[in-house]
Amino acid sequence: MSAAPHLRVVRGNPDDVELAAVTAVVVGLATAGGPVEDEPRRSAWSDKSRQVRRPLPHGPGAWRSSALPG
Repeated sequence: MSAAPHLRVVRGNPDDVELAAVTAVVVGLATAGGPVEDEPRRSAWSDKSRQVRRPLPHGPGAWRSSALPG
């Protein structure tokens, strides 16, 4: 009993090396897992970048604007 081929060349005349390359890519994609899941989001409380101070303003009146939040 002969099974139907899983891949079929529709155009062109590929040589053995080209068919092997296409087969390797298809098998690699088929055996690869699903999409990689992103890292879980951290809460803003544990975000270390919030501890980094923003640049201090400079120039006339800078001391006044340094006390303002934001």
